[in-house]
Amino acid sequence: MLTFKLRPDRASPLKILCLGSHSDDIEIGCGGTILRLLSSNQNVEVVWVVFSSSKEREREARNSAGLFLGQAKQKEIIVNDCRDGFFPFDGAKIKDLFEGLKSVFPHMILTHNRKDAHQDHRLIAELTWNTFRDHLILEYEIPKYDGDLGQPNVFVTLESDVCQRKVGYIIDAFPSQHAKRWFQKDTFLSLMRLRGMECNAPSGYAEAFYGRKLVL
Repeated sequence: MLTFKLRPDRASPLKILCLGSHSDDIEIGCGGTILRLLSSNQNVEVVWVVFSSSKEREREARNSAGLFLGQAKQKEIIVNDCRDGFFPFDGAKIKDLFEGLKSVFPHMILTHNRKDAHQDHRLIAELTWNTFRDHLILEYEIPKYDGDLGQPNVFVTLESDVCQRKVGYIIDAFPSQHAKRWFQKDTFLSLMRLRGMECNAPSGYAEAFYGRKLVL
């Protein structure tokens, strides 16, 4: 298995764009990867975009982003109010929001998987590829009742303490989700353990992504 280190092509900040349909999507899908990148690179700039929220969910989203991005050199947190579950029917509004992100010029984009069973997630993935044509795009995964987990081809190994910190932040930051039966520490840890096994991670833990187009 070959390993590559992510670095900008010159002595400049590593710029990351994180896209999530809902307030906890980024954290669940790639929170460990974000924590690892920030701990290993002191010059990281992050734009963190959530597309759907209520007043309560916006407070949770901003609190959570603050926890995950504590080591970022620079961060911008954008929380929109698109209607949960109706993204395909509000496509023009969401497309306009993507047009406003073209000025970011990130080195890496973390977004939803195009084959995700949730309609909101699929639209965000589609518009990511429609908007950004010359970027490294990695699609993260979200466990759910639909059972849509696939066979990812990009893995980020994570130390056990990073996984515990990721899960702790998620549980602490999103009290509105505690009543959901799937919103449990074991859910998040078990997926990272499974992906860690698949990539033979030394710690046993990893997050996984779909890299549909890579230029080396």
